[in-house]
Amino acid sequence: MLGKLRNHAGGEVGDAIISDPEDHTVMDRRGGVRSIQAATVSMPEGKMPAYWTPIYLERLARTYWTFLSRVSLGLIRVEYTDSERRVVFLRRPFVLLRFQAPDYETSPNRGIVRWRIRDGVLVDKRNEGYLEIDVRRSVSDRPGYEQAHVEVEVANFYPRIATAIARWFYKATQSRIHVLVTYGFLRSLARRDLERSAVGRFAGPGHRPVNVGETPWAVVFALLAAVGVGVALVVRAIRSGR
Repeated sequence: MLGKLRNHAGGEVGDAIISDPEDHTVMDRRGGVRSIQAATVSMPEGKMPAYWTPIYLERLARTYWTFLSRVSLGLIRVEYTDSERRVVFLRRPFVLLRFQAPDYETSPNRGIVRWRIRDGVLVDKRNEGYLEIDVRRSVSDRPGYEQAHVEVEVANFYPRIATAIARWFYKATQSRIHVLVTYGFLRSLARRDLERSAVGRFAGPGHRPVNVGETPWAVVFALLAAVGVGVALVVRAIRSGR
């Protein structure tokens, strides 16, 4: 998907267009990562959700976490509490990333939702980083269309894998996966697939915190069984060769 985005000026999905994809990922001398993926989403006038307003910005945030869970087949889930968000593998105690509850910044034509990183299996001891989605409304050069520029940024993130193993390994694995997932999320916006808010901070009363993602245990057990069969075959082959 990343190759397709880079090789085309824009991709049309129904009556929506996503264009001008950007990718910028760097690691400083201390091992801090800054990664930005961005794209411009264009839709016919009157059909684009106002992503930059509080209520839609909150739904945009939920959509990001839901997309992450879906592409991992539910193996990665997001747990909500009043004070934090936990990205877990299957369930606790396997907390990959732990964030503070999000902060929101909004203006008439711009909205930012930011989660500050606390800790997690994927994080080194230095937890100065954050994840944010920045949406800016802009003027479309295509008559009858309106557009928004969406950036997903991770900054001051110190990955444990880069410290424990090697920077090149982080770039080839965890960093690459993050970029692919983020671009998949950006492309999903062109289909206008916004999830309902899990918390409802800006949607009014009556909302309760919920977790994002359901673990498909049948798939998990099938994968474990396949791995078990593979291991058994390898062991059998080794013994036969003796």
